[in-house]
Amino acid sequence: MIKVFFSARHCRPCPKQTSCTKPPSGRRGRGITFLPRERYEAPEAVRRAQDTDEWKGRYAIRAGVAGTISQAVRVTGLRRTRYRGLPATRLGHVFAATALNLIRIDRWLTGTPLGGTRTSRLETLMLAA
Repeated sequence: MIKVFFSARHCRPCPKQTSCTKPPSGRRGRGITFLPRERYEAPEAVRRAQDTDEWKGRYAIRAGVAGTISQAVRVTGLRRTRYRGLPATRLGHVFAATALNLIRIDRWLTGTPLGGTRTSRLETLMLAA
């Protein structure tokens, strides 16, 4: 890794100074870090792979699992057990999974749509503008 620092004397009059993450302080100005080629190209290759249909298919499975865990935590409070001992805790998990399955079957039979993605208040304001 190579780190390069400019002097504050050269940074202060720069018209692009507002784009820098840190203002010049003391004798040091802006710093730039250059990574070795391997460390730079590895994340770039992963970012390119994220645009492929194969990667999106694998990620969709992961997103489905994360959604199931999120639903289990919200509906049944799965992160905390009400019972002492492993056998009782396991039985509680089985009941929670059964409850989730019943909820999903009910929604499928009644045609209730799946919940949408949560929109933050800031995003709601931006959409309204």
